[in-house]
Amino acid sequence: MLIEIQIPDDAAQALSARYPDLSRAALEALALEGYRSGRLSGGKVKEMLGFVTIMQVHAFLKEHGVYLNYSIADLELDIKTSQAFEEKRSIKDPHAA
Repeated sequence: MLIEIQIPDDAAQALSARYPDLSRAALEALALEGYRSGRLSGGKVKEMLGFVTIMQVHAFLKEHGVYLNYSIADLELDIKTSQAFEEKRSIKDPHAA
């Protein structure tokens, strides 16, 4: 989708001192707010901004002071996954610490 916005020339000039590519800055601001509000996933932010890895998304969010949307359910799933890997490793090597 193509979105156009119009801002006063003096505002554009003031902003371009900090953000040389105003179109990219607007896209990033929209992606940040979408993620912050929970309307966009990390995968959608990755797609919108053309990142290759989710780690780039995480770095981008961190750089802008946006915390990851990581719920208790996500944590519980990660714990179960970790435990399953540990069990598989123990079965393959009973002497593993």
